[in-house]
Amino acid sequence: MSSKQFIEQLEKKIESFSRRETDAEIGHVVDAGDGIAHVSGLHNVESMEMLEFHGGVSGIAFNLEADSVGAVILGDFAHITEGTTVTRTQKILSVPVGEALVGRIVNPLCEPIDGKGVIDTVERGLIEKKAPGVMSREPVNQPLQTGIKAIDVLVPVGRGQRELIIGDRQTGKTTVAIDAILNQKGRGVKCIYVAIGQKKSNVARIAKRLEDAGAMEYTTIVAAGASESAALSYLAPYTGATIAEYFMDKGEDTLVVYDDLSKHAVAYREISLLLRRPPGREAYPGDVFYIHSRLLERACRRNVEHGGGSMTALPIIETQAGDISAYIPTNVISITDGQIFLESTLFFKGIRPAINVGFSVSRVGGSAQLKSMKKAAGRVKLDLAQFRELESFSQFASDLDKETKARLDRGARLVEALKQGQNAPIDTPLQIIWMYAVSNGLFDEVELTDMVATEKSLYEYLESSEKELLKDLLNTWSEEVEGKIKEAVAKFKETRNV
Repeated sequence: MSSKQFIEQLEKKIESFSRRETDAEIGHVVDAGDGIAHVSGLHNVESMEMLEFHGGVSGIAFNLEADSVGAVILGDFAHITEGTTVTRTQKILSVPVGEALVGRIVNPLCEPIDGKGVIDTVERGLIEKKAPGVMSREPVNQPLQTGIKAIDVLVPVGRGQRELIIGDRQTGKTTVAIDAILNQKGRGVKCIYVAIGQKKSNVARIAKRLEDAGAMEYTTIVAAGASESAALSYLAPYTGATIAEYFMDKGEDTLVVYDDLSKHAVAYREISLLLRRPPGREAYPGDVFYIHSRLLERACRRNVEHGGGSMTALPIIETQAGDISAYIPTNVISITDGQIFLESTLFFKGIRPAINVGFSVSRVGGSAQLKSMKKAAGRVKLDLAQFRELESFSQFASDLDKETKARLDRGARLVEALKQGQNAPIDTPLQIIWMYAVSNGLFDEVELTDMVATEKSLYEYLESSEKELLKDLLNTWSEEVEGKIKEAVAKFKETRNV
């Protein structure tokens, strides 16, 4: 081959070589550390696209800058240094979804961490998904029973609702959420419990509790441990929503617990600071409010034309010294359809669940409450509010009139009647009869100290002798049914000498 021919061939190869195309597919790490890498050369990368680092570790294109990409590394980043090659996958971040995930404990990438083998599913769901539009939604008008008297009576939750559980540390927030999951047994509701930044021992304890109650048969746990990277804690709630959406799209009802979004906000703040982006309000559309709103807006009830499924969200927020006016709590309060406020003062008094009636509200749950529950316990919230007010004044009064004493006595009975043990959800018809009886004075002769034993005995009697009445209460309310309740309570009192 002559030198002239060699030069001509070389020129042709140079002309056909596209540097831009190669650079668009493969980049190099500029700097890396603390689970974050800045990558140059990925000109056409998309937001939330999966990246492949040399060595098999995955990452996400998180921050798209003018001359580089801020990537979050999902896995061991010790070997990722300056110059490490990064390849585009041209796939937006997605995770496996499907029936195979039910009963399993997975990490935020839906990889099994329960030692039960590989999850056999081929379907995948996008982590980030646009929330269903208004025209595909249905009003929330079906109840999601939690089995907790204080919630089902005072702040009812509907299917498709977003109800915040908020309170200080160690006031029973997780217990309320777990009891709600336990109560879905046999009700056709798939549950997803998302543990964000929690100790693995806590997750194992919750899994054992659900397993013992037979609740893991319809539950998936998504766990991002406290020792794992901030990136996995950030992804965890979105993974939970994606798993739930799979079932919702099939027309099923789902319940998702995010425990808790305070830790999620901390993880996002950590990622933002490492990527040198503003972590607070000024970062729109990347601020904390936006990441929580686009997560919680995915919860809804679909109309029949779009499958008729629902996703109910129970996000949890931890407050500091009961301050619900702080930045993160007010953010999530404004996004959700109501809140259940757990107060430490009530908790230490032995009132459990420690729900503050004044601060707790359900903006749509009343529409979803059973007619029988609404009629039977409609006056309970008002009586409790009056009791709290009278109680604060009565401690300064030496002599109280008869009517005030009666109101205080009724209020004290209602407080006692709403107390409930841990992991002991109660069927709705039993709640209705018990709350109707107490609020209408049918157990006024019972001593406060005997209320718990009386309640337990009443439930045993009703389940053995009044099965038809319990069925009727799920469907209707009438004067006839009301009369049957009074008759059943009277018979119970005769048989048990109450």
